[in-house]
Amino acid sequence: MSGPRVASAGPLVMSTIRIACLQLAPILGDVEGNRGRALDAIHRAAADGAGLIILPELASSGYVFADADEARACAEPAGGATASAWAAAAAELGVVVVGGFCELDDDRPYNSAMLADPSGIRAVYRKLHLWDREKLIFEPGGAPPPLVDTVHGRIGLGICYDLLFPEVTRRLALAGADVLVFPTNSPLLAPEPEAAPMEVAVALTTAYQNRVVVAVADRCGTERGVDWVGGSVIADPFGHSLAGPPDDRRVPSMLIADVDLAQARDKRWGDRNDLIGDRRADIYGDL
Repeated sequence: MSGPRVASAGPLVMSTIRIACLQLAPILGDVEGNRGRALDAIHRAAADGAGLIILPELASSGYVFADADEARACAEPAGGATASAWAAAAAELGVVVVGGFCELDDDRPYNSAMLADPSGIRAVYRKLHLWDREKLIFEPGGAPPPLVDTVHGRIGLGICYDLLFPEVTRRLALAGADVLVFPTNSPLLAPEPEAAPMEVAVALTTAYQNRVVVAVADRCGTERGVDWVGGSVIADPFGHSLAGPPDDRRVPSMLIADVDLAQARDKRWGDRNDLIGDRRADIYGDL
């Protein structure tokens, strides 16, 4: 895999930012309704002071498609109505919006996510690692996850299952990511655990191992018999949960947390160790 694509927009902020993860319940096939519900949630998050606002995976369309044709019927081009509406909200509110949508390109559906800031759509990413029946519906992405410089930090973008691949998250961290964001749809594969689900543990561990902020926006709402983990979480660079998972993971909710980006940019552990400086690339190569 080649290195992350970096989209620059000038100097990075050096202050605390407020992140919102919006755990929504998209309705399968209701593209217009989903768009409106997402916009309402974006406005609520901005009213609470959030500068970086994250929507779930496939927030525009729902997830449990019967086949690729059904996905195509819900899909939009990268500059379509949903992405354009989210970008307009980012410009109106002065925020960064990240969200998953069903993308159509040359009659091929992709499980994609976009990042928009007040200047417009900055990046569109197509999911590299397709989960289960996604392989029967979507084309896999062919480019590495992007890294985008914004006024709310340097943001690395992945989608759901990508979080389980340390090759992705470490490359973004090495390229200088402050925050890793993951629009997510995590199906509940076993009875709901009493403790925090493993998906949350992976997010916390990724933050700790890379000394970055990790923000996951999962979904909720039963869809064609599928329930969801509801594992939204915002983790600080020390692997602590600043917000999430929600107390009731079955209903829509909004997580809000303030994060200090300076913590993500300082990779030192005490006086003798540095997470990046101590790497032995001479032994194990560029990873």
